[in-house]
Amino acid sequence: MAREGKSLGDQMGGWKSSLVFAGLVAAASFGYGQGAAKESGPGGPAPMAPARPVPVIFDTDIGNDCDDVLAMAMLHSLATRKEVELLAVTITKDHPLAPRYVSALNTYYRRPGIPIGAVRDGKTREAGKFLPLVERKENGRHLYPVAPTLGDAGQVPDAVTVLRQTLAKAGDRSVSVVQVGFSTNLARLLDSPADAISSLGGVDLVKAKVKELSIMAGAFQKIDGKIHREYNVVEDIPSCRKLAEKWPTPIYWSGFEVGLAVTYPAESILRDFAYTPKHLVAESYIVYEPPPHNRPCWDLTSALFVARPERGYFGVSKPGRVTVKEDGETVFTEDPNGRDRYLTVSREQAARTREAFSHLCSEPPVSTGPREGEAK
Repeated sequence: MAREGKSLGDQMGGWKSSLVFAGLVAAASFGYGQGAAKESGPGGPAPMAPARPVPVIFDTDIGNDCDDVLAMAMLHSLATRKEVELLAVTITKDHPLAPRYVSALNTYYRRPGIPIGAVRDGKTREAGKFLPLVERKENGRHLYPVAPTLGDAGQVPDAVTVLRQTLAKAGDRSVSVVQVGFSTNLARLLDSPADAISSLGGVDLVKAKVKELSIMAGAFQKIDGKIHREYNVVEDIPSCRKLAEKWPTPIYWSGFEVGLAVTYPAESILRDFAYTPKHLVAESYIVYEPPPHNRPCWDLTSALFVARPERGYFGVSKPGRVTVKEDGETVFTEDPNGRDRYLTVSREQAARTREAFSHLCSEPPVSTGPREGEAK
């Protein structure tokens, strides 16, 4: 997610004018192209199509904003289409309902066995608006059942353990890590020592097993004429600074301005999830901020990029290096040998991406039969 709590208008200093918003879409494109299929922005050739399914680890602060929920729904749809394989979900929001919520989503989409790891001593320890939905009951049964194997909050494995286990079993340089919350888990992974799971320390394990990191963090355009210190960064600045300094594989940064330019249509929430009553995704969106609110799609951009990098949904900058300042500002410096690139989006790309999001997020599970898992 990009931020929580205050309304978008508050976050943007009262910026609510549709004309100014349209200007941001244009600014986010950096003045290039019109969203053609092979468009890549100022960075050169478009990324190549990945081998499918793309193995994905999803690291999320789910519970702080509903865009994490939409991103998970989209990843499940992409998994059904054999475009990705969701290897694990790790959580940076430190609340006991967060892993239960993730399990409820996985169970609804017929994948209750996906490993879940939870942060220890992490950030944002309040429940938030929609995590309590997993405690709702009808006729004595949970409306959104979780996997029977989940266990209680204290029994959910530590996120770093799950990350190390998942990477140790993966093929070399195969995994796309999608981080859409704080950098807590990945920074701790980098610091993790060799153990019984792997003889490699964290940095070497990432270097051996990870293909790329797609991260929703930072801002690479001024917002309303001002430097924007983005929420995912400022909530855990030391971890994000460590990640920017030590991560050994290519990183694709989706800045605040990109997700802001691609909003999720409220009409889709009201109509496209009606194939089942009280759909957890739609209910979460409505509880978080009811329609006719069109939510910015920050987290979805990073997830879609790893699945379909060659489809022209986004542009990609020239290579360079991102540094995170002590106050949370993100700075990109061009370098032809640089590890980092950031995403851009044109007006036409934003329209295409919005359409893709609404179709993928609202796609029903592979089966219409009873959901796996029992109420707990």
